[in-house]
Amino acid sequence: MEAVAARRNQSGSLGTQTPAMPGQIKAEIMVFTGAADPYAPPQQVAAFEQEMKAAGVRYTLKSYPGAKHSFTNPEADAFAGRFGVPLAYDKRADEDSWQRMKQFFRRIFK
Repeated sequence: MEAVAARRNQSGSLGTQTPAMPGQIKAEIMVFTGAADPYAPPQQVAAFEQEMKAAGVRYTLKSYPGAKHSFTNPEADAFAGRFGVPLAYDKRADEDSWQRMKQFFRRIFK
């Protein structure tokens, strides 16, 4: 039984331990990632896309140039400074991903 109609990932790791199999994922997936996010490097993003295509998953991936990890968190810069981690708030990416997410959910849950 497929209980999830949609799934959204924002600024997180895209690696999987068990690859998706064809027909296994029925929910549509939307992913937002920062192109400068060291936790989701380009090779991981490419592997994710290959996995989704091979499994026949309906997905959308939007990568924001220059955006780092935690780009939707207005406090990311403070955390980055305090803990020495590669985080940064990106107002443009935050606002765009928010609008895209709302459109996605409106379409899925209409």
